[in-house]
Amino acid sequence: MLKAFSITDIGKKRAVNQDYVYASEQPLGNLPNLFIVADGMGGHNAGDYASKYTVETIVEEVRRDERDSVVGILRNAIETANRKVRQRAGEDVSLSGMGTTVVAASCQDKRLVVANVGDSRLYVLHQELRQVTRDHSLVEEMVRIGTITRQQARVHPDKNIITRAVGADIMVGIDFFTVELEAGDMVLLCSDGLTNMLEDAEIESIIRRPEELKERALELVDAANENGGKDNIAVVLIEIL
Repeated sequence: MLKAFSITDIGKKRAVNQDYVYASEQPLGNLPNLFIVADGMGGHNAGDYASKYTVETIVEEVRRDERDSVVGILRNAIETANRKVRQRAGEDVSLSGMGTTVVAASCQDKRLVVANVGDSRLYVLHQELRQVTRDHSLVEEMVRIGTITRQQARVHPDKNIITRAVGADIMVGIDFFTVELEAGDMVLLCSDGLTNMLEDAEIESIIRRPEELKERALELVDAANENGGKDNIAVVLIEIL
């Protein structure tokens, strides 16, 4: 059992909201539930088209997929979205170069399966807040090989350059993770509009508050905006019951 709340916010600096979220606590196809955050990129309206079109494609593919494997279902859905985004970008010059991050998750019997492309993130709060996904970004690679520190990465001028995205290449590289959960754990899916504005400790502090799930999600968005709101903000907050 779980409950969830999702929200996107345009932030304080952007003219268009390129983030898109999906949250279903009810079964979808052979999945018991499904949660997605997508952060689009591209000129004019291409970024918001990419994120919305990708999420809608994933949802439709999951709905019709008869496989039993959660990883198989999510892999097929994201790979199909990648092909369709590239096809649409080739058909319409105004959509050329569009792409999107995707982080998606489904939970059954306290077992969370996560799929990730790009730098949107999934966190789990058990005894402490832990980032489950690994950013597909230039600065994350620099941190990994020791060129810069984690703190330097937060303010690096190239921090928004991602190394994987749905729509970027013919083949899309998807990372998968599995997490065992317990009652009382919290799961957060979010775009970098949240994590670039708030330190993990600030996020954890808000998630831990003894308030309704909706209030905590809204407070995450408010805090990101109060710290500058430089990008669109997407939040899906899940409580494991």
